[in-house]
Amino acid sequence: MAPEANALYQQACYAEYKEDYATAVEKLQQALTLSGNDVMIYTKLAGVYSEMGEYDKALETYSKVLELKPSDGYVYLSIGSIYENQGKYLEALQAYNKVAEMCPEYLYNYLNIANVQYQLRDYKSAIENYNKFLSTYSQHQDARENLASSYVSDGDFDKAVKEYETLYTKNPTAFKNFSNYGLALFQTKNYDKAVEFLEKAVEADPDNTSAHINLALSYQELGKNDLALGQYDVVFRQQPSLHSVRFDYGNLLADMGQDEPAVENYKIYIANYPNDARAYQNIGIVYKRLNQLDNTIANYEKALELQKDNRDADLVEDLAECYHLKHDYTNALKYYNEALLTKKDDYNLRFNKALVLHAMKDYNGAIAMYSELLKEKPNDSISNNMTSAYVSLGEDNLKVQNYTLSTEYFEKAIENGTKDSMAYFGLAKSYRACGINEKATEYYEKAIEMSPEKTQYSKEFAEFIASSSKTADVKSTGATDTDGIKEISLSMDDIRAGEIADAEQNKSAIAKGDENYKSKNYDTAIKNYQDALKINPSDEVTLLKIGNIYKLKNDNRNAISFYKKSIVVNPNYADGWFNLGLVYANDKNNNKAKEAFHRVITLNPNYGYAYYALGIAYEQDGNTKEALNNYKIFLTHSKDEATTKAVETKIKTLEKWKN
Repeated sequence: MAPEANALYQQACYAEYKEDYATAVEKLQQALTLSGNDVMIYTKLAGVYSEMGEYDKALETYSKVLELKPSDGYVYLSIGSIYENQGKYLEALQAYNKVAEMCPEYLYNYLNIANVQYQLRDYKSAIENYNKFLSTYSQHQDARENLASSYVSDGDFDKAVKEYETLYTKNPTAFKNFSNYGLALFQTKNYDKAVEFLEKAVEADPDNTSAHINLALSYQELGKNDLALGQYDVVFRQQPSLHSVRFDYGNLLADMGQDEPAVENYKIYIANYPNDARAYQNIGIVYKRLNQLDNTIANYEKALELQKDNRDADLVEDLAECYHLKHDYTNALKYYNEALLTKKDDYNLRFNKALVLHAMKDYNGAIAMYSELLKEKPNDSISNNMTSAYVSLGEDNLKVQNYTLSTEYFEKAIENGTKDSMAYFGLAKSYRACGINEKATEYYEKAIEMSPEKTQYSKEFAEFIASSSKTADVKSTGATDTDGIKEISLSMDDIRAGEIADAEQNKSAIAKGDENYKSKNYDTAIKNYQDALKINPSDEVTLLKIGNIYKLKNDNRNAISFYKKSIVVNPNYADGWFNLGLVYANDKNNNKAKEAFHRVITLNPNYGYAYYALGIAYEQDGNTKEALNNYKIFLTHSKDEATTKAVETKIKTLEKWKN
């Protein structure tokens, strides 16, 4: 470089130092005029243009440098920097890769490559190059922070937590990545610590909406619902149209029992994100809780449609139960069958399917399933249902005069230990139709003995006796005996009079029992109730009362016996199931207790105290999640202020323990 050109070059360097870029450019151009194509001057000029933000001129000048010195790999470093400043990350990456090719010894270039790869969302490659860089420059703060951010963006939250922990421990006062650190902690389910750093994040930057969202979610996971609500208020105040958050907000409201607002927020979310199956499923759950089965079904079916080939078996089962509750047995059966493809061994699912087959009058199909279930686990309810199916089959065949089959099915019902007098009555009619009068008489009498309140049995038996007597007289005398007919007529009157007398006697015995029950004369009350049962052994309420007395006397064995009798008489007697569950719970037999309480809810979803009892049972089992769920459902049904307060206290305590 000529002395005159060198002098101008030095003047340009000083002007650049003083940030007088126009003068620097002028001096460098003058120097080029004197010295011609000088690489050093062109390089400096390109650099000045870059500092001025004249990137196109800078790139053009660097091109001239490469023409003069194509082996200078470090020029590509400057070119890459310019492209990076312009947001042209692909071009920047190409330039930095050229540096790596031509100058592999320049290890700092790994940082440049990693930075543009991060901007291009190629997080795995960025992570690889950040680690290469840090293997030499391990104390580089920015690189380590960028590595942690890359782990977050790539979804590797465990590694992100490790990096952020190192950074924070090393220099807590300089640490600023509270938001990302909190997010990583949240994703690794360390909610307490996530709250700690997300609270720091919103304190440092109150306008950081993402931090507020993640803080709300963390509070939500910890059961700190009021605090979560506060954060959502901030989020919607900052960004009212941020509808992506409405799903989680709806979940929070639903968990808090605010079902109507939950539905509204789910609707907003769905309007903006119509292909999210989770939203339809969750709004369906809330609708079910509101007893809006049509809305529940519509949303469940939409959720399953969106799930396509990966349909949630639990959701399918829940949909089947909704159709079952609506008595739409065709669709209920369809979805029970689908659920069973995945949950083929699920006992309750198969039981529900059997109930649907029974309701659809596919008695043979129902009996086959009842039989399988009973082999796996003896169950009085299932056994009773099976005998009921046998009785129905017997009645169907009796109607079409297929007496062989009707007799067979009624006998199977009886062999199965049925308490249904209809089986004996049907068998009596079958034998009567076949002319086996002795057997007919035996079973008429048995049916009347079991259910004396059913006057149809006595009337038909009297008619049968009359018919049999008349036939016998005709055979012996060849004439009609009108006196005999009169006698039978009188017998029927006697029967009717006896029925009235029995009803009055039954009523009187129950009244005496109730009076002694109230007076705590428990043994006498039991005797009174048993007198009533001699007249009407199928009175589930009286059986329940005896069970209640034995429960008060701490005689759980007898209490269970009479509660079981009440539900054998009436398998759909919710009070019988509930009290049976209470005794099981008192005996510390939580499994049977829970089974009984679940049965109550199946029979009557609005039986509030069944949810309370279930909550206690699950709490004793250490299943806090289910305990909380049932306590919260109870609150939606409770009208008892004292019990409500007690349960609310329980919920707070359990949530505290959970946290």
